Amino acid sequence: MADHMTTRILTYNVHRCVGTDRQLDVARIAEVIAGENPDIVCLQELDVGRARTNGVDQASELAGLLGMSSRFHPAMRIEAEEYGDAILTRLPETLVRADSLPTVRGIRGLEPRGAIWSEVRVGHQPLNVLTTHLGLVPREQRKQAKALVGSAWLAACDGPTILAGDFNATSITRPYATLTSVLKDAQRELGLRPTIKTFPSSFAAIRIDHFFVNAQVKVKSVYTVQTPLSRIASDHLPLVMDFELRALNEVP
Repeated sequence: MADHMTTRILTYNVHRCVGTDRQLDVARIAEVIAGENPDIVCLQELDVGRARTNGVDQASELAGLLGMSSRFHPAMRIEAEEYGDAILTRLPETLVRADSLPTVRGIRGLEPRGAIWSEVRVGHQPLNVLTTHLGLVPREQRKQAKALVGSAWLAACDGPTILAGDFNATSITRPYATLTSVLKDAQRELGLRPTIKTFPSSFAAIRIDHFFVNAQVKVKSVYTVQTPLSRIASDHLPLVMDFELRALNEVP
């Protein structure tokens, strides 16, 4: 049987903890997250040991402030400086995979991209949690989405699965169509109209941060954090989802 406990997950592009006021403030990001009391946090655009953000390990710093464990994957590494994504949680957790995603050659200025997959134990059930931050160029995004649905990532997931992050892609794009060929858009599962936008934080008009779930995840609610603090702490708003896990015999 499933545990039928409601669990909360939050995904947030934190813009290296630099707000729209150009202030670097890790504690402010932690305050925005803590206000929602999530069990699992997926973060994108974290700096670790980078001179531009005072050499702080932002993944560890945020985990410490939130009383959580942290799994960080550097999508980009330049000598001792790293930049990437993380999964934080207060629940029991095991890292399954952290790796790069494909890119395209011949386009200047493209950042490397990656993904993290952790198995988080919710009650007695294992939950696959994956987070990523896709590129900015459509051709690059298509390759990355195709990789995510392939044998190294989503096709290898067994049991309840959530993919969260900043996809830089709206619901009318091919990368979105690729991902929703194997998972369901959490907002569409709820029939939300209008859909909940996350970017830019000052006046959210675009939906590029998403939760995708499989049939064993029952979506209860999805919302953004819209407070005076969240509107300046990063250029994205955090996206939050409450969910329950279904046992296989309960899947509709």
